[in-house]
Amino acid sequence: MAVIWGSTWLVIKDQLAAAPPSWSVTYRFGIACVGMFILAAVTHKRGFTMTLGGHVVAVAIGLTQFFLNFNFVYRAELYLTSGIVAVLFGLLMVPNAIFGRIFLGVAITPRFIAGSLVGLAGIGLLLLHEGRAAPTSAQVALGVTLAALGILSASASNVLQASKTARGRPLMLLLAWAMLWGTLADAVFAWFVAGPPVFPADLRYWAGVSYLAIVGSVVAFPLYFGLIRELGPGRAAYNGVVVPVVAMALSTVFEDYRWSALAAAGGVLALLGMVLALRAKNA
Repeated sequence: MAVIWGSTWLVIKDQLAAAPPSWSVTYRFGIACVGMFILAAVTHKRGFTMTLGGHVVAVAIGLTQFFLNFNFVYRAELYLTSGIVAVLFGLLMVPNAIFGRIFLGVAITPRFIAGSLVGLAGIGLLLLHEGRAAPTSAQVALGVTLAALGILSASASNVLQASKTARGRPLMLLLAWAMLWGTLADAVFAWFVAGPPVFPADLRYWAGVSYLAIVGSVVAFPLYFGLIRELGPGRAAYNGVVVPVVAMALSTVFEDYRWSALAAAGGVLALLGMVLALRAKNA
């Protein structure tokens, strides 16, 4: 799962010039939605109906995860390398743990806090490197802001998935409906901000969309949300330790990301902080 998501950041970056970001998000989850309903039909033999309460949760997850999160993410990659955005999302465990404490009553240990502070220091060094390398610091600041909004949206979805209300619904069925509601919001938003749909003729673009939809969404999200239900939102984010490593390696090869001593130190600190935080038993 971590290797899959580590590669998706680069595929997203590759699509940004071919179509408006919002339509790329819509195409991705439109295809993924079909796949999720097929999975739901196979795993849930009682049809696709859910209670009103189930749909309320599905709408909330759909809007936070599959609408807000990904619209912010795709735009963040307009201003930052895919590897840097992945490193930022590696700290998803921090808001996950905080929101989990506030809304679910999950304890946060001192070791988790210490590890998170080390990770944040590493992220700070990486962003300082980006600020020096970018044409203007405003671009980096905008990219970081968009990524931060995406992280908060994803974290809200993660905590919703760990709630008692969501856990009482079949995972595949809930995800299928959440993707449907999220896709509808994506389509409305895309039409509003970018006009009618744009369909690139490049087969590489559609291959990327299909990879993100099937492998990066239909395969990966049930695995990840299953971990959230089993481990809680904070510890389930251990996935974020490996994702930035894969993403930064791919960014170095395909985006000509140039490492400096500052960036290397930041990367080491970020990963070390994540590992320390995840070793905390109750985080």
